[in-house]
Amino acid sequence: MRHRVLMPAALTAALLTGLTGCSDDTDKDGGTNAPAASSARAAAKVDPAARRYVDAVAERDLDSLVDAFHEDGVAIDVGREFRGRDAIRDWAEAEVIGGKLQILKTTPKQGGTTLLVRVDPGGFEASYEFDVRDGRIARLDLRYA
Repeated sequence: MRHRVLMPAALTAALLTGLTGCSDDTDKDGGTNAPAASSARAAAKVDPAARRYVDAVAERDLDSLVDAFHEDGVAIDVGREFRGRDAIRDWAEAEVIGGKLQILKTTPKQGGTTLLVRVDPGGFEASYEFDVRDGRIARLDLRYA
């Protein structure tokens, strides 16, 4: 008799959106390493505001991405600053939506998290540092890794 293995809904959603969570293995910098297949428990380690951002990119949902930010939020893209939701919307529509972020590593910090991601198209790695206030992104600083 065959048994069917069912994945938890959170893991299925994470895999379908391209969100690769984090393992329980801690690296030398105190972050966690993210294997290609991760557990739902590990994926839950990503700060909810950062996860909203990553999910919005995967779902091509510009409104959700913008809503993940505070009204006075700031996005810094390799030194270019976009202040406020209107500026963030223009930036995200032109440069972010339509891509895919695969989380390689997450490093929790006081008031936020830092994610090392692989960005597609392009296949390059970038560091996304999220400062979170009241469940929304107050500041996003992204740099090439």
